[in-house]
Amino acid sequence: MKFSIERGTLLRAVGQAQSVVERRNTIPILANVLIEAEGDKVSFRATDLDIEVVDKVSAQVERAGATTVPAVTLHEIVRKLPDGALVELADDGAAGRMTVRAGRSHFTLATLPREDFPVMATAEYSSNFAAAAPVLRRLFDKSKFAISTEETRYYLNGVYMHVADGEGGRVLRCVATDGHRLARIDAALPEGAETMPGVIVPRKTVGELRKLLDDDEAQIAVSVSETKVRFATPEITLISKVIDGTFPDYSRVIPTGNTRRLEVDAAEFAQAVDRVATVSSERSRAVKLALEEDRLTLSVNAPDSGAAEEELAVAYGDERLEIGFNAKYLLEIASQVDRENAVFLFNSAGDPTLMREGNDSSAVYVVMPMRV
Repeated sequence: MKFSIERGTLLRAVGQAQSVVERRNTIPILANVLIEAEGDKVSFRATDLDIEVVDKVSAQVERAGATTVPAVTLHEIVRKLPDGALVELADDGAAGRMTVRAGRSHFTLATLPREDFPVMATAEYSSNFAAAAPVLRRLFDKSKFAISTEETRYYLNGVYMHVADGEGGRVLRCVATDGHRLARIDAALPEGAETMPGVIVPRKTVGELRKLLDDDEAQIAVSVSETKVRFATPEITLISKVIDGTFPDYSRVIPTGNTRRLEVDAAEFAQAVDRVATVSSERSRAVKLALEEDRLTLSVNAPDSGAAEEELAVAYGDERLEIGFNAKYLLEIASQVDRENAVFLFNSAGDPTLMREGNDSSAVYVVMPMRV
């Protein structure tokens, strides 16, 4: 195998591959990227046995072939090469070595046989549809902050993507929760997604998927089965196992009777929470919200480090309310708001609080209060 490729193109492809590779591996081949050159295309394939990513790029292929080399090492080499360099990769199958040349730089890497590389079994996908990259980006970006990191409740360690009944009909919905906060994001249901089984997309997959969604013009082909999910552009294919578990009935924790309505400038609110939380020695320390007519007072009282207070002018016309929240949770939820105003709906100091962006009900967030 022998081919030449521009450094920037190679860096993107190898970067995508090496991020899937687990750093601590007991199986040597899983630390490698499978490079296959044929025609005028070269594909880079990496897997951790749960996720597989394949990135196809154009290159000048002199000699077709395939081999595997350590993904992280190759990425580091390419990253340190000068911008715009033309990189030549050549594999000598008999010697078990691959050479990487760029200008006056020359590297030799150990290879492992391509036959040892595990390729994910192809699944029969029961549902296939296309979605615009910005639509998927919004669904996953706005929900992923609420993914649980608690391994014992493994079924919460991902984003639940499913078809649901929205206010205006059927929608494609993503939900994530860790028991303290919840995000529920809706998008118009793409054609062909009506029969999609609900799947829990793992946290790592959500992170890898994000790299496919930067191009606003891209259409992403989505395929879903009971056990796997695939996202593909013409260049990159990401296949992942889904979490084998049942996502809880999240609708029961979304409050419907919260009538106390607070409307506040989202950016101002986030900055004020961030400022008062500075004196809190731990980020989990509660921030107290004291609400009275058209005024919100944010305060933190940390006996060992100090106290802080800030007032904001807001739209609020209900009776006085004092309620406490984890500062980190408030910041994460406020940072999801794309519109100018955030609307909070309260019931009492002990009940879950609902937040949405202005009058838009396609993105709904729930946060549990803390005692203060």
